[in-house]
Amino acid sequence: MEEISAGSGNRPPSGLVNKALPGVITARTDQLFAMARKSSLWALTFGLACCAIEMMSTYMAHHDFDRFGVVTWPSPRQSDVMIVAGTVVKKMADPIRLLYEQMPEPKWVIAMGSCATNGGPYYRSYSVVMGVDHIVPVDVYVPGCPPRPEALMNGILKLQEKIMQDSKDGNSNS
Repeated sequence: MEEISAGSGNRPPSGLVNKALPGVITARTDQLFAMARKSSLWALTFGLACCAIEMMSTYMAHHDFDRFGVVTWPSPRQSDVMIVAGTVVKKMADPIRLLYEQMPEPKWVIAMGSCATNGGPYYRSYSVVMGVDHIVPVDVYVPGCPPRPEALMNGILKLQEKIMQDSKDGNSNS
């Protein structure tokens, strides 16, 4: 039987699998699909107030959302992430719900800003919904009034972690 060495320099020791099948990776299909999903999120951006300006600036050259694989997509039928940025008034509740229902599974929602998460400074107003989670299920909350583009980028990273964790736990939506 061949003895496995500790390796030399920066190279890890070669294992039995590497000797038998070099260049082959094994994984479950749901984990591979989750890896592909997290790296190519198509966002349906729903900007309702001042948070929308910060959301738009994450797509500009300084922050460059594209490097995370996040692309804006104007159609809900091809999008898998809805970013709700700003004040959700009761009149907009039905259109938000309709767009969410038109999105294919798996789908995720990011609530961006204080208004989208809990009503913000308009808390207990007659016309403001106390958070978009009263309308659609929210996966990631991005706090702030308005949140900086870096906060939204962190929210996307948290969503990517959630997608991978759900595939490991077996809670895949596919």
